[in-house]
Amino acid sequence: MPSIASGAFSPFFGRGDGVEHISAHLDAPEGPTLGFFIVSSDLAAAEETAFHVSRQVVAERADLQGFTVVSSKATLAPGPWWDEE
Repeated sequence: MPSIASGAFSPFFGRGDGVEHISAHLDAPEGPTLGFFIVSSDLAAAEETAFHVSRQVVAERADLQGFTVVSSKATLAPGPWWDEE
């Protein structure tokens, strides 16, 4: 399993899809996992974004070649920062 530096995912931020942070959990019990923080008020849209960006990450990073994205799940955690003016 490759080692992934903390800034490795920065090219995948700021594409207008709400992705604010991506972390890699390489030793997760269920297998290698990417964790996303996505600003969205729509759970289905956040899941679709996570799936799409996960596939981009795997396709574009040479150290992740051979890995496959098998699922995408999200939890909606609304916070006051979405409604602040």
